[in-house]
Amino acid sequence: MSDIYDDAAFFQAYSQMNRSKDGLNAAGEWHELRKLFPDFHGKRVLDLGCGYGWHCRYAADHGASEVVGIDASTKMIQKAKSMTDQAQIHYHVLDMMAMDQLAGSFDVVISSLAVHYIKDYAGLIDLIKAKLIPNGKLIISVEHPIFTAEGHEEWILGDDGRPKYWPVDRYFDESKRATDFLGYPVEKYHRTLTTYLNTLLNRGFNLDQIVEPTPTSKMLAESQEMRDELRRPMMLLIAATLK
Repeated sequence: MSDIYDDAAFFQAYSQMNRSKDGLNAAGEWHELRKLFPDFHGKRVLDLGCGYGWHCRYAADHGASEVVGIDASTKMIQKAKSMTDQAQIHYHVLDMMAMDQLAGSFDVVISSLAVHYIKDYAGLIDLIKAKLIPNGKLIISVEHPIFTAEGHEEWILGDDGRPKYWPVDRYFDESKRATDFLGYPVEKYHRTLTTYLNTLLNRGFNLDQIVEPTPTSKMLAESQEMRDELRRPMMLLIAATLK
């Protein structure tokens, strides 16, 4: 993951995305994701794959006593630091699979659109479990298995150039997918809904909420592209509590 995000041309393209420029309110899933966040007051929070640090700053602004954001990309961490002035936020260039290097435990672990870059999902959840306190909260967002299954992450178009259908193939083949993102090749890992959820259940988590977010009424009124988002799920949000 870090290789492509530290590529200067890719990072420049990424910086032009609406969610990069305008933050949480430009993220299509934010209206649902924020509902899953717990009360951050007095909590120690870890953000895995923190990117620009939007969720770190949100947690700090809502009372978190300490927030640690880690990302494998040096450019991401540099950008996050440049946008942050809250003293309780600390950023580190660190792969999330090395989170055991961090001191102490956490009340809340967040990861937004980063887990699908990790090959060993079960190993990741084991590491998260070791870092969470009992009754600690885990909130993650990933690309939905229906979105990632076929691999190319593109509509099949009709003769009129409009989306005809979304291809779903190789659903039970949990392996690497090579896709195009912002005109660059990016590798991700597909896994089934069963794997996402049962891995948590089998490691001592209770599932609190599962959300397949859809665009808001405002988004639907803005463009046909947003209305097409109702034809298949793009994201999966999971909130869980460690027993």
